[in-house]
Amino acid sequence: MADKMDKILAWCVHLYTATGLVAAAVIAVLIVRGGDDAFRWALMFMLIATVIDSTDGWLARRARVKELVPGFDGRRLDDLIDFQTYTSLPLLLIWRSEILASGQEWWLIVPLLASAYGFSQTGAKTDDGFFLGFPSYWNVVAFYLYMLRPPAWLSLSVIILLSVLTFVPSRYLYPSQKGPFSRLAILLGIVWGVMLVLILLRVPDDPRFLTLVSFGYPVFYLVVSWFITLKRRVKP
Repeated sequence: MADKMDKILAWCVHLYTATGLVAAAVIAVLIVRGGDDAFRWALMFMLIATVIDSTDGWLARRARVKELVPGFDGRRLDDLIDFQTYTSLPLLLIWRSEILASGQEWWLIVPLLASAYGFSQTGAKTDDGFFLGFPSYWNVVAFYLYMLRPPAWLSLSVIILLSVLTFVPSRYLYPSQKGPFSRLAILLGIVWGVMLVLILLRVPDDPRFLTLVSFGYPVFYLVVSWFITLKRRVKP
């Protein structure tokens, strides 16, 4: 009986992962619907999908999913969902919300293809707990470009730069793994996530200041990641 319950629990973890696909469907509907409220809720569901993605691996290990359900590959399901919620849907939101100037939209093919390359690399996740190359956080990019609305040329420059960085073998923090700064990244990430929820729910009447404050976390993430990469390359 215990073995049967353990197997049911393992399948429940897969079901939990699959709820990210439901979130993706909701995001798609909201983006197609359009309008500020719909776009904000689309970003909220991207955040929900990120929380699911950040926790399902830990649950899978606790539930011994690979051992109990060897015939079902949760990693494939996870990658299928992640490409939608981290790449294709955020890029669709960037297009639909007219963040780029007219005639620039075709540039969104560049991050789409770059992300496909990144997801397909067998060494995209290193053994020592890092992502290799920019880890396709286009949901984060979409959030800040939408909320801050920088000039179109700056938005396009950021998109192209991050697309290029997908091909550069720099190490990026992988908070859910046991790499350097992982605990600090998780703690700060929780605070950051709370700020994003407040921003999207319009708790402050003018969320721009809180949005700029929250931008400190992505800056921390990139700076620490690049510092680790540089330190490893110059280490004798």
